[in-house]
Amino acid sequence: MPTLLKAALLGVVQGVTEFLPVSSTAHLLIGARIIGFDDPGGVFTVMIQLGSIFAVMWLYREKIIHVVRGLATDADARNFAVAIVVGTIPLLVAGAFLAKWVRSVLYVSFGVIGSAFIIGGIVMLIAERLRPKPDVLDAERMPVGRALAVGVGQALALIPGVSRSGGTIIAAMLLKVDRPAAAEFSFFLAMPALSAAFAKDLLDARHNLGAARGGEIAVGFVMAFIASALVVRPFLNYVRRHGFAPFAWYRIVAGAALLAVTFRHP
Repeated sequence: MPTLLKAALLGVVQGVTEFLPVSSTAHLLIGARIIGFDDPGGVFTVMIQLGSIFAVMWLYREKIIHVVRGLATDADARNFAVAIVVGTIPLLVAGAFLAKWVRSVLYVSFGVIGSAFIIGGIVMLIAERLRPKPDVLDAERMPVGRALAVGVGQALALIPGVSRSGGTIIAAMLLKVDRPAAAEFSFFLAMPALSAAFAKDLLDARHNLGAARGGEIAVGFVMAFIASALVVRPFLNYVRRHGFAPFAWYRIVAGAALLAVTFRHP
């Protein structure tokens, strides 16, 4: 299979899974192993995530403009902006200290990924069953203290298999945030977090990005943008009607299968 076709397929995987609570990073690592795509240090995996971020920024462009314009006059807009900044801090701090270790150790361990799948799925089922009655129905009214706690959930997603969107959404639900508002806040929280990860990886890899490597990333980026743009709205509509239990069971089954394969073929 041509390398650019592999990059395109992985871009689709990234776009489809980035905003679902199933861990796009884990799916990219597994997909790359299956199709034989070489991604030293996980640079491609992180850098094409910006395609997904651009997609959600495009979909929510009106809300972004509304928030920016309202910073001087709208209390909800100011609260939302502060909540996003505060919610991003835990991931930036954790990434600064742990990113290199995570990439070199955890990214190559399918046992870790399978275990994270299963544990995350179980936590998701518990959260769906025991979540308190929500008192935050609009992402713009996320209390800053809760935003910080949600940001801790996002930081846990440095572990492949945890899921950035899953960690943030479940943390928000347990903190009395309604499902759609939790998902929307997760989308906005992803924008600065993954943009920062992209910028750092671009800086670290700037001397190793030849024409071929740059082409792979460009193709993956475009496909991730298209796939994410097609997934976000249907995902929100599905969550409103059915919740997250189907994703939890998918995680548990996929994790069990991955552990079985790992133990059989270490």
